[in-house]
Amino acid sequence: MVSLFDGPYRKFLLPFTFTRPVAEIRIGMSTLREKWNHYLSTSTFTDTEDYLSEMYPGAAQKEHLRIHAACLPNLLLVQALQKLSSGQKLVKDNELIAYVGSNSFSQSDMGDFETVAFSAPLTIIRHPWDLFLNNAQALKDDFEIFTHNRTSSPISSSNRIVGDGKIFIEDGASVECAVLNTEDGPIYIGKNAKVMEGALIRGSFALGENSIVKMGAKIYGGTTIGPCCKVGGEINNSIVFGYSNKAHDGFIGNAVVGEWCNIGAATDASNLKNNYDEVRAWSYPSQKFIKTSLQFCGLLMADHSRCGIHTMFNTATVVGVSANIFGTGFPRTFIPSFSWGGSHGFSSYNFEKAIASIRAMKSRKSLTVDSKEEKMLRNVFEQSSQFRTKD
Repeated sequence: MVSLFDGPYRKFLLPFTFTRPVAEIRIGMSTLREKWNHYLSTSTFTDTEDYLSEMYPGAAQKEHLRIHAACLPNLLLVQALQKLSSGQKLVKDNELIAYVGSNSFSQSDMGDFETVAFSAPLTIIRHPWDLFLNNAQALKDDFEIFTHNRTSSPISSSNRIVGDGKIFIEDGASVECAVLNTEDGPIYIGKNAKVMEGALIRGSFALGENSIVKMGAKIYGGTTIGPCCKVGGEINNSIVFGYSNKAHDGFIGNAVVGEWCNIGAATDASNLKNNYDEVRAWSYPSQKFIKTSLQFCGLLMADHSRCGIHTMFNTATVVGVSANIFGTGFPRTFIPSFSWGGSHGFSSYNFEKAIASIRAMKSRKSLTVDSKEEKMLRNVFEQSSQFRTKD
């Protein structure tokens, strides 16, 4: 039995962790949980916030291996974990990585545990921008793991291949009249996905199951498109978790977009300040804008949010859950969850109207909002009320 616990960075990873445990964050070709399940050859449980646990159940409170979910697995780490025994904790640079115990502990509660040091390289996702910063390498690592000893479907002769890198196309996928450049990394096309004519794609790149790259799209390396998405226009070093659409012209770069989002036609999201200065982004734990030490940082949009056509986002705009953004001009660079408006100002998005919109979008994929999900979203609505304009 193995549990993945959220760890100390859950609040720093908001707004994406409002609606999911850390383990369900997508980077590379899969979610963190899917990576751990693959490396450990088992299904993992979740140790997360109470309001999320109904949708993501935990394990029984008995002794087992518990792993910090924000860590990207690798072979050396897995070998170290397999050697852990009862009452031991694995630590790297004074940071808790895993332990074997019967309860959920913080590092400060584990004084009696024997410390086992881990000295090998390890990637830990601490902030939303760590996702796109580490995505190109995660794609390369995942490609080797998930396609090992497997054979790609044939690549149509209508495509133009640049470079001698690796391309893997799953069964049922369609790629025609595209330019696929593997000079800087591999390209993975998921099951039943489609790349339409005229698309220009540079690796490393992954397209999830049942997703579509539309005609004439320009996609640069370090980009992940999750399952059931439609994307077009220009995308650079970005992650789209799944079930979201950026189907038209417009630009996003160095960006993270959650699930069930819709980005209107001709929307552009800046990823570089005009003065080339260091980017600041909203921090939920600090409740203020903090330095990122980055020059490039684009849109960070959580689940169920959407924007109208020709929306313009300033550098490092953070959008919460179920925001509805429209109108001319640049909206503020922190948009709270369940907000409605634009550059002219925001008001609170009525929850019943918001949930009706979410139901309508999910119904397009023949999916529904069950009582557990509605309860979770209502909790997020209440949690985020402190940030919204009072009506």
